[in-house]
Amino acid sequence: MSTVAGLQRIAPVPTAAEFVDAVLNATMRKTPTVIHKNFKISRIRNFYMRKVKFTQDTFDEKLGRIISEFPILDNLHPFLSSLLNVLYDKNHYKLALGQLNTARHLISQVSKDYVRLLKFGDSLYRCKQLKRAALGRMATIMKRQKDPLAYLEQVRQHISRLPAIDPNTRTLLICGYPNVGKSSFVNKITRADVDVQPYAFTTKSLFVGHMDYKYLRWQVIDTPGVLDHPLEEMNTIEMQSITALAHLRSAVLYFMDLSEQCGYTVEAQCKLFHSIKPLFQNKPTILVINKIDVVRLSELSPDNRAFVDSIIADKSVTVVEASTYSEEGVIDVRNKSCDALLAHRVEQKLKGSRIEAVANKIHVAMPVKRDDVDRAPFIPEAAKNRTKYDKTDPNRPRTERDVEQALDGIDVYSVDMKKNYVLGDDSWKYDVIPEFYNGKNVADFIDPEIEAKLEALEREEEALEAQGFYASDEEEMLDSDEEEFRDAASQVAQRKAEIKLKSQEKNRLQNRPIIPRKKKHVSLTEFTHGMRKMGHDPAVLEKRAARLVDSKKAAWEAAEVRDATGGDMDIDMEGEDGGKEVRGGKGVVDRTPRSSRQLLGMATRQQADKAIELRKFAQREPARLAKASESDRHVPITKPKWMLAGKRKGGKTQRR
Repeated sequence: MSTVAGLQRIAPVPTAAEFVDAVLNATMRKTPTVIHKNFKISRIRNFYMRKVKFTQDTFDEKLGRIISEFPILDNLHPFLSSLLNVLYDKNHYKLALGQLNTARHLISQVSKDYVRLLKFGDSLYRCKQLKRAALGRMATIMKRQKDPLAYLEQVRQHISRLPAIDPNTRTLLICGYPNVGKSSFVNKITRADVDVQPYAFTTKSLFVGHMDYKYLRWQVIDTPGVLDHPLEEMNTIEMQSITALAHLRSAVLYFMDLSEQCGYTVEAQCKLFHSIKPLFQNKPTILVINKIDVVRLSELSPDNRAFVDSIIADKSVTVVEASTYSEEGVIDVRNKSCDALLAHRVEQKLKGSRIEAVANKIHVAMPVKRDDVDRAPFIPEAAKNRTKYDKTDPNRPRTERDVEQALDGIDVYSVDMKKNYVLGDDSWKYDVIPEFYNGKNVADFIDPEIEAKLEALEREEEALEAQGFYASDEEEMLDSDEEEFRDAASQVAQRKAEIKLKSQEKNRLQNRPIIPRKKKHVSLTEFTHGMRKMGHDPAVLEKRAARLVDSKKAAWEAAEVRDATGGDMDIDMEGEDGGKEVRGGKGVVDRTPRSSRQLLGMATRQQADKAIELRKFAQREPARLAKASESDRHVPITKPKWMLAGKRKGGKTQRR
């Protein structure tokens, strides 16, 4: 992690009590808990050794994550390293991380010692006590780290609130005495919202704003005010400014208040500039005279002007006057500062060795003259005499904007894209010609002389017809070979048509009944007549049909007798087939089943009784459970045993 943005992703650091609780809970949840004295001693030893090792691994993992997430100050950019040293004291920070690392090694050593003792445990009680002692010693070591953990959590919270400063990008650094207008300037040129108050030391830390200039991204850093006293006497607020001045490659804007409304004299402000001037080495320096709406540089007294001239005498210092109150000269300050920094960055790159590597890859091609002819620049007369467009000139060329404004909102304006077409005839501009027709490009078939060619072709046809070219008999023109060819072709076409028709008929009749529905029911006379035509004798069928007719007549007569007598009666009628019993009622042939339905399709009553007994026996258990049958829906318990019994393993627990 090289930027503050990377430092802000550090995870929260728990307290010592929370740390111990989390580890012991994880040990209880993710390791087995069921053990009995009847188990083999090797199984009991492995059970408690696993507990101790798992606890040590969890401590090691959590402590290692904390140590790795916090940055190593020596690996950071010098600005970030110095800033963290100013804010948190580098020695205290390293000591806290070192104590956590030591605790991790101590816990590992405790685990090794007690695992070695557990290998020789001779009972469940002794192994359990050794496990308790090991976990207790680990928890004691962790509880001693209460202060380092609390300190690191405070550091993490402070780091997360630091502004995201990129030490390598284009930067404008603003410094000066308190209350000289630094924060007001930052609010004017960036989107930052720095607190501005009429008293000193309103800004207590670094503030960052961003702006765009020449399509580039710039960061503007507002530093707390600095007083003119030795470095060892500066507080943490002032040391942040000194750190930024010392380590950031930037343009330095030193603000001065000549009106002395900030509470400090011009002499004191000039002395502060000279005292921190060594920090401005190899940086573009801009002296910003602020609050010119109160006092300008030209209005200073000779004594104060002499102090300011001592700064201006340095050739590397650029003086710009501005007022953040009236916004006079604010943009000028920004532009000059950015231009100075861009020029300085280019100059630094040119001084390095990289420019030589780049220059070796660049080849500048110089054009060579092809002849000795002198070609002077030429400007067309139309371009020289062209008048400038004047909106107030009534004879000016009409633009599309003028046409649109002339409508005055009465009609919808639409640009005519065809009116400026350059064609042979202006009437062609709005012709509608299809580009494609029936899948072919029309332009491929357009011939400008098509009408003349058509007329010539028609005249040629008329001449041929007048000469009798088309009057000859067609048959005479055909020779014998051509006649045979045409005859064979006609036969092939006829055969194909027959095959096609046959196939169509086959498909049409595929789903139709073989016998038409209107021919399905025929009379007896028609049926026997047809059989005789086919050579069959239907005498047997006629006799059987006569017997059926006689039986139906007898049934009808019995029904009439019963209706006349008003009761039910049975009549025996003899027929040609030996007689059939006909029951009174509707006169139908007796349909009484040969076996009783009570027998359930069984042969005897005993078999039916046995089947009923077996059915009742099978219904006992469903009846006891108040079910209709074994097919009734079975509702299991909502929490089966595998969810409740045994030890919960590692993994998801959302079903519990």
